[in-house]
Amino acid sequence: KEASSGIDLNPLLDRIHHIIRKNETPKPVNPVQKLLRIYMKVAAILLIPLMVAGALIYSYASDRQQLIQKESTSAGIFAPMGSRVSFSLPDGTKGMLNSGSRLDYSVPFTSDRKVKLEGEAWFEVSKDEEHPFEITAGSSVVKALGTSFNISAYPAENYIEVVLNSGKVEYKNSISEDGTILMPSERLVSYFGKISKSVVDPEKYNGWTEGKLVFRGDPMAEVARRIERWYNVKINIADKELEKYSFRATFQDDSLEDVLKFLSMTSPIRYKISKRKLISDGTITKEEVTIYKKN
Repeated sequence: KEASSGIDLNPLLDRIHHIIRKNETPKPVNPVQKLLRIYMKVAAILLIPLMVAGALIYSYASDRQQLIQKESTSAGIFAPMGSRVSFSLPDGTKGMLNSGSRLDYSVPFTSDRKVKLEGEAWFEVSKDEEHPFEITAGSSVVKALGTSFNISAYPAENYIEVVLNSGKVEYKNSISEDGTILMPSERLVSYFGKISKSVVDPEKYNGWTEGKLVFRGDPMAEVARRIERWYNVKINIADKELEKYSFRATFQDDSLEDVLKFLSMTSPIRYKISKRKLISDGTITKEEVTIYKKN
């Protein structure tokens, strides 16, 4: 027993501890796996600020779009009395305004092609089937795609006239529920809501865009109305019997008196031109023309 108790067991214990510690040591990591773990950690670190930046950019873009919509402004084109003004709209539509006319529209314009007209205009509409071109004139609406036409809608005259040169347009007013379709060379007149159509020569109605004043068998009332706009004058018809007369002529670069002289040569009428007057409020009256029947 004494001999057995004198044996030194420390070396054996050290050996056992060494084996245990060796088994507890982590196994070496594959270099590819190690690189993948590092990449995932870096990607996670970068992803957070990217997500935050993306959210901020989206929020800014949304706010900016709303701001643009709120900041939509109106634009207007005006043709002074006695003048004609050409225009080109943002969608590519071109045209011309006649004397004393005004065209209003909103900006941006290309996705919402709606305009408001007071007076007379010639339109050459750029085709866009997804966004029809609409003209509001009083309580009437003219809708078009790719087409060219003339529209007259002076508020003081209580009627709207549409003459189609090419393409197709639809006319609607607040009285009738159904629209009226116009084909080339057709003329539509809406007078106090009552609609009539006829076949005409479009050149007569768009000649003003080339500086031509054209009459094709027009009655005196219409001749007087068109001369008033063309020369910015006031015409008085002294004898109602003159309203039965019709006239056929084309004028270009002619003065007011030249036009009146020609009309008096082709029909039994005479005329008197009254000069402008300065009135008490400081404004100047229009030149007046009175037309009489020859005795």
